[in-house]
Amino acid sequence: MTATVPTRTGPDASRRRPEAMLLMNDRTLHTQFGPEELGRLHAAASLGQPPHASRLNSGTVRDRLAEVEVLVTSWGCPVLDRDVLQAAPNLRAVLHAAGSVRAHVPDAVFDRGLLVTTAADSNAEPVAQYTLGAILWAFKKTPFLAMDARRFREDWSYLHGRGDLGGRDRTVVLVGFSRIGRRVAGLLRTLGLARVLVVDPVADPAEITAAGAEPVELAQALPQADVLSLHAPELPETRHMIGAAQLAALPPGAVLVNTARGSLVDTAALEDACRAGLHAVLDVTDPEPLPADSVLYDLHNVVLTPHIAGSLGSETRTMAGAALTELERYAAGLPPLAPVTRQSLTVQA
Repeated sequence: MTATVPTRTGPDASRRRPEAMLLMNDRTLHTQFGPEELGRLHAAASLGQPPHASRLNSGTVRDRLAEVEVLVTSWGCPVLDRDVLQAAPNLRAVLHAAGSVRAHVPDAVFDRGLLVTTAADSNAEPVAQYTLGAILWAFKKTPFLAMDARRFREDWSYLHGRGDLGGRDRTVVLVGFSRIGRRVAGLLRTLGLARVLVVDPVADPAEITAAGAEPVELAQALPQADVLSLHAPELPETRHMIGAAQLAALPPGAVLVNTARGSLVDTAALEDACRAGLHAVLDVTDPEPLPADSVLYDLHNVVLTPHIAGSLGSETRTMAGAALTELERYAAGLPPLAPVTRQSLTVQA
């Protein structure tokens, strides 16, 4: 189904604008692009017919693809492989209204020298806020005690079963000084409630220190972690970076918070560790969702949420706005704010 995008009219409707097309699924289009976003889109670009597509297999869409200079993409965008690029000789820019471009931007896009941008910075804000909430609740084991309350009812003896709940001298270990990791470090610094250690082999230690945190190695950080919060990208070298040995190195009462990618953690090792008492707040898992027979569903020291930390619903319009800003800058001949390069994809999501 092709969504209907209004046609722009007005005294400056004929002003030259780059030819553009939206490439995403219908649900994403209607969620991310309201009247304000569509108005900005029409002001910055020329949209032909069809203005939007979710698939590239029809003749009409292929004809339009041959004309476009800019693709505004989001969730549901098909892979821009060599066949697609060959059908788009005038294409110069792929402006993504979501986070990672890995699913639809292969090497062929960079081989063509196309501009690629991301709205990941906008998506980082709600993830950082969710993570901060999880960390603050983890300090007092709030979600786990809430589950205990349902079991023990009027017997408050469970209050002392989750370890030390008091004190301000907590240590939070952030694995990854990413867009989100930086924001979480900044939020924790503002509150002044915890010492923050950062594990990131490619981050500048001076930047970590300037953020009020301490750069450390993972092995050094784990035994000190009251909360271990993951913010590393999903890369071959980060797969299962948190395994049985790393989980065993955490102190009693520690809480693992994962709002990054489930593959960063060895799920089998995590199940064993949580059986043994590790607390965990998991917004992402591997696989996603977990199989119905996973023990993690049944443990009262585990909180599972269905990948909700990032932008949802009307929140996603902020990402659409970021992509439209990139479109406006492109049309004005200005440099992009958030470019993605082949090299940057080696260290980011």
